[in-house]
Amino acid sequence: MAEQAHDAWHAPLRHVPAAELSGDTAQGGGMRRLEAVSGKTVGAARVWMGQAHVSPGMNSGNHHHGDSETGIYVVSGHPVFVFGQDGEEVRLTPEPGDYVFVPPWTPHREENPGEEAAVVVLARSSQEAIVVNLPGGLVAD
Repeated sequence: MAEQAHDAWHAPLRHVPAAELSGDTAQGGGMRRLEAVSGKTVGAARVWMGQAHVSPGMNSGNHHHGDSETGIYVVSGHPVFVFGQDGEEVRLTPEPGDYVFVPPWTPHREENPGEEAAVVVLARSSQEAIVVNLPGGLVAD
């Protein structure tokens, strides 16, 4: 049987085993990001997925993700998501099983005040893990 050319209706699914996640991605202080689904790993054009591990007592540092929207699913631990609003820092404290949405360009940081590592699954609206680290605080001094 002759091999058929791949088209949009016949592109193969791709399996990315957990043991093959790549750490070759943008990193921030206290947070380890692992890439699973991306342009580099599977040829994705419009989505990036991976996971992040935040060690106990650490934080990611202030950053934003450029024009990417980010969806976050909390797998384990008790991460805290901090952003500025109306001149004050706001702290979101999701539990495992909860989701967090981070709009494009929004400065924020992830913290882990707990005694166990926090693990989250990340999905972004670009094929790259855009991380722009920021100096200073999240609110104007």
